[in-house]
Amino acid sequence: MSGTLRERDRKVNWHPYTQMKGAEDIIPIVRGNGAYLYDDKGNRYIDAVSSWWVTLHGHAHPYIAERVSEQLLTLEQVIFAGFTHEPAIRLSENLLRLLPSNQKKVFYTDNGSTAIEVALKMCIQYHYNQGLKRTKILAFKNSYHGDTFGAMSVSGRGVWTAPFVDMLFEVIFIDVPTEANINTLFITIDQYADELACFVYEPLVQGAAGMLMHKPEDLSILMEYCRNKGILLIQDEIFVGFGRTGRLFAADYLSAYSDVMCFSKGLTGGTMPLGLTTCSDVIYEAFYSDDKKKALFHGHSFTASPLACTAALASMELLLQERTLENIQRIVLQHERFAAKLRLHHQVEDVRQQGTILALEWRTGEETSYFSDMHDKLYPYFLSKGILLRPLGNIIYLVPPYCITDDDLAYIYETILEALDSL
Repeated sequence: MSGTLRERDRKVNWHPYTQMKGAEDIIPIVRGNGAYLYDDKGNRYIDAVSSWWVTLHGHAHPYIAERVSEQLLTLEQVIFAGFTHEPAIRLSENLLRLLPSNQKKVFYTDNGSTAIEVALKMCIQYHYNQGLKRTKILAFKNSYHGDTFGAMSVSGRGVWTAPFVDMLFEVIFIDVPTEANINTLFITIDQYADELACFVYEPLVQGAAGMLMHKPEDLSILMEYCRNKGILLIQDEIFVGFGRTGRLFAADYLSAYSDVMCFSKGLTGGTMPLGLTTCSDVIYEAFYSDDKKKALFHGHSFTASPLACTAALASMELLLQERTLENIQRIVLQHERFAAKLRLHHQVEDVRQQGTILALEWRTGEETSYFSDMHDKLYPYFLSKGILLRPLGNIIYLVPPYCITDDDLAYIYETILEALDSL
């Protein structure tokens, strides 16, 4: 094929979250190693956002690659309806041991959006199977749960959902809980309680909204209130799971249990697409019946892919190693120190941190927005410095892989401070 990678790409590919007209800055990546990505011109970039929050242990990790290679020569794929295999069984066993004790069953899908779709269908059909019609959903304002129609419906409405607004199902949106507003939230929930099938939420951190954060104590109170009203709880751990919050899961901060939990992104260490939805026995038993019509009719061609499950098993082994857990705490500590310095800078509107997630809001004199012109200044600036950051408008955030070095973190921090002073 003639032409550069960039020229060939432009002829055939349509990239996500990208206005393709004028998208001349798409960079061909030819290799990854650890925290680094390398382009076709030999430039190196520190992947400070874990390639859309998925890469836990670094790129091209040899242990994960070795395990997947072995599995590829043993069993690459089998239909998961009527069949099973060791990687899926073992992954479910290993994951459930780490989750709250009420999580008992695993349903496999392909990605985060489909994990949410399954969770919503579980909760709505849970009531349906018992002869109840509870079809409204409760969700947070500014939430993001994915781009398929169900996941999009329970995500905050805005520019992304505008073309489809008449096709999205009814959702009751509420603010994230605080000590000040919790009673107001209770009043709203009471108003719709008998119609609400479930409450779906991003625990502790609303990622796509700009790394907005709320307290686990307040969320736990809200969860318990919903539970007492018979409203099922769907916990979206897709972004925050597998160590991002400083603990293995956001659930580890909460005193209340969810009924359903969703996982993807870091599940395979960023190696392969895989999503899964876990649930309690209470949910599962509502489908377990002599009536075949009460089954959960959902599936994907690559449900529980043996290769993806093997990658997830290898990633989980790495995650639970003492060295990795120490690295997570090392990053948390470095972020805390840098956050304290950022709070003193006149150009910073706000600083937010939860575990290995750090975000700063650039003061622009205008309302914070994903479409802020600051993105067009910040993104190329950091690339020119060899750092991959993908600002959410005027919000810069860091979600580094756990293998990142202190030297690289220091360089990123220093470059952010230079940008604050010069742009």
